[in-house]
Amino acid sequence: MTEDTFWLLVDEGRAAAPGPDPDHLADHLVGLLSRGPVFMITGFAERLSEALYRLDRREYGEDLSSDVFLYTRAAVVADGRAAYEEVLADPVLFAPYAEELIWAEPLLYVPDRAYKDFTGEEWQRETRYSYESYSNRGGWTGGA
Repeated sequence: MTEDTFWLLVDEGRAAAPGPDPDHLADHLVGLLSRGPVFMITGFAERLSEALYRLDRREYGEDLSSDVFLYTRAAVVADGRAAYEEVLADPVLFAPYAEELIWAEPLLYVPDRAYKDFTGEEWQRETRYSYESYSNRGGWTGGA
């Protein structure tokens, strides 16, 4: 899946969801992805993990717990491509997500749910990038 396709799906899901509810966004994305094929589901997982990994940097999460940091990074992604790129360009824009506890945890489970719906099996998830907090060593040692 290309980066453009990933963001198109997220942005379309945001437009289709009634309000900024991450559950509705996640449900919409699962509905789209669970139609298959598998490479779309795994491609979405790869792009989601990469987007979260890129936000895994000291200037965003130094004082946040692992879970809070993960869920707020997911909220940035859930806000769509424009918001994501703005936050990457200016870390100050991440602060409202953390301070107001804006979370989008359901987004994290979209690939797993879609895979299960499509194949009937649990996905043994493995992606190139880890989205877990503090896994981007370059983001915590100076380089991103």
